[in-house]
Amino acid sequence: MNQFKKVMVGLDLSHLDEILIAQTKSLSSILDIEKIYFVHVSKNLILPEQVSQAYPDLIAPIDETIKTEIRHEIEKVDQALSVPYEILVKEGNAQDTMLRWSKIKDIDLLVLGRKKVKSLSDSLVNNLAQKYPHPVLLLPENEQILEIKNILLPIDFSNHSRVSILLAREIIEKTNGKIQCCHLYEVPKGYSKTGKSFDEFNAIMLENAKADYSNFLRQNKLPEIPCTFILKQKKDEADNIMKQAKLNQTDLLIIGSRGRTKSAAILLGSVAEKLVSSNHEVPMLVMKEDGENMSFFEALFKI
Repeated sequence: MNQFKKVMVGLDLSHLDEILIAQTKSLSSILDIEKIYFVHVSKNLILPEQVSQAYPDLIAPIDETIKTEIRHEIEKVDQALSVPYEILVKEGNAQDTMLRWSKIKDIDLLVLGRKKVKSLSDSLVNNLAQKYPHPVLLLPENEQILEIKNILLPIDFSNHSRVSILLAREIIEKTNGKIQCCHLYEVPKGYSKTGKSFDEFNAIMLENAKADYSNFLRQNKLPEIPCTFILKQKKDEADNIMKQAKLNQTDLLIIGSRGRTKSAAILLGSVAEKLVSSNHEVPMLVMKEDGENMSFFEALFKI
């Protein structure tokens, strides 16, 4: 695969950094990564003048100190990182700075960490996942090395679904894993007007979903892939997907963003947005088609 040549990994100088570095290293050969940029953004890299004057030998320049800390974490990985890497320490607003440098470095994949519990970093992660125009990989705070054996693909028979399946097939060729699709369908609210019971109409909608899936595979010349069809009732789609992911012991969840290029306010579909916000347990790759949201991205920086 050649779509993830340049990867940017966001670091915050917490314990999560060690996990992200190790996980990215384990993924480098699977995704054919050619270069990694480890990035940390600080609001202020200037030591207060009164402190620097009083203690001139106290500390090296802050950015250099941070780079040293990050390099130390990289070197702590069990086996040396074979992929060339660069450490960027920048000052400013974290969101804008990361978006700007991802464009300057022509990044293909943005890697961000999710802590086990809700934290102040959640808002940044959610916003970056929305506004970054290329795929985003969200890795939870899990110290076990990521082994991709089970991939779950929520599909809606769109082009996003096709792209996700093609990527998943490339991944399992290297990991000897398996793909499981899932599709959510629902019974129309006005079903009772047809004279049929809920169970009868559920059976009709299920068969229709199965037929659509078969047509989707045939039209896109894809092989038979197991698919679980889930009746959407009280819970929303994101909740149903997460339940299925846990049931399947999913190692990687791949979902299409269904982004909208004409709106800066809504850059992810509602299901992807909910999963980005709520999923702190399963590694998740949010796929975006080439150029999706790019007009907004370019307008944001005008570079």
